[in-house]
Amino acid sequence: MSSGKVVLGVLAGVAVGAIAGILFAPEKGSETRKKMIGLGEDYYDELKDKFNSYLDTVTDKLETAKDETGNLISKGRSKYEEARNEFNGIAS
Repeated sequence: MSSGKVVLGVLAGVAVGAIAGILFAPEKGSETRKKMIGLGEDYYDELKDKFNSYLDTVTDKLETAKDETGNLISKGRSKYEEARNEFNGIAS
């Protein structure tokens, strides 16, 4: 499942939960609003933590890919130099 679908699912769940909470709340509106603000902050913090974790994972994978690409380039240059030197030795 893609991360975009996960985020969309989380946001949809938050919205449905908030609406259900408003409709079925036995408390005064002011109390309900305070609870919703608290829940919203909790959901925000949780979503922010998950996003930061996802971002760290992506950053780590990009760094790894960058390192591996650098290694492949170095190996390719080395092989090129070996082949060129060998060819120059034969051509002389």
